Amino acid sequence: MRKPVIAGNWKLYKTKDEALALIEELAPLVAGVTNVEIVVAPVFTVIPTLVGALSGTGISLAAQDVFWEEEGAYTGEVSPRMLLDAGASHVIIGHSERRQYFGETDGTVNRKIKAALKGALVPIFCIGETLNSREAGETFKVLERQLKGGLEGLSETQFAPVIIAYEPVWAIGTGKVATDEQAQEAHAFIRGVVAELYGKNAADKVRILYGGSVKPENVKGLMSCPDIDGALVGGASLKGSSFASIVRFGE
Repeated sequence: MRKPVIAGNWKLYKTKDEALALIEELAPLVAGVTNVEIVVAPVFTVIPTLVGALSGTGISLAAQDVFWEEEGAYTGEVSPRMLLDAGASHVIIGHSERRQYFGETDGTVNRKIKAALKGALVPIFCIGETLNSREAGETFKVLERQLKGGLEGLSETQFAPVIIAYEPVWAIGTGKVATDEQAQEAHAFIRGVVAELYGKNAADKVRILYGGSVKPENVKGLMSCPDIDGALVGGASLKGSSFASIVRFGE
């Protein structure tokens, strides 16, 4: 039985005070939830501020990116060791916005995943096709390339902690959402590629999240799909009430 993960990607929103206010709203609304793993991903500067506020809530902290070196002359970067030191336990890697705006490639994603795992962080590894790729019938080709490129050189043991997030790029922040059938088809394909790489046991255990305009109104349908194990939530995670509704999808 795979424990669902609901992760909130706050993107470039929330100062320290705003983040604390959001957690003060959210924490009571998800108190007592033990059947779902809850993660929030604020900007780097907010992570240390939230450590105390999240103590005892069962909510984990993720960073939105990481660098692949522990230290050195890399102005502007943050290493896995520094994220762990700041209080993060998870890290989002390869988000489509990083790929689109900052030149992230399958190769850099691979280096970051390896560095995160070495640094004892849980990677939330993002993959997904653009609208052009989907309309060209290349969805599976893109997903396979991103999966194999991002996971290259990882053993089954190393891969075990990784969480995969399928985010169709055309559905991120657009209000569009993949149909339950489209999402399930992609998730089943991803699990099949994992089985090819690491065997059925690893494929049965890996948690695959859906991301792309997830809201309280559509989360139940998505979560009813057999291969969808949670959600990577964007805009709806910026309000405590809407994020809590998504976390409590089964109630």
